[in-house]
Amino acid sequence: MSTTTVSISGMTCGHCVDSVSEEISAIEGVQNVSVELNKGGISTATVTSEGDIDSEQIGEAVAEAGYVVVSNDA
Repeated sequence: MSTTTVSISGMTCGHCVDSVSEEISAIEGVQNVSVELNKGGISTATVTSEGDIDSEQIGEAVAEAGYVVVSNDA
């Protein structure tokens, strides 16, 4: 089990959280996504997975939802 935390800019509402969660959840191996919304600031997504997930994959998933990863712990 692995946990990765990423900081995301541009999120402002529950729909943003749903979009990001859905895109990250589609990555193979992801078991859970928890997003802490900071409206208009830097939000945090914690991703729990079976093994290590490439931070680039998470960045691409967040971009697909329309937001930007500004930092990650991976």
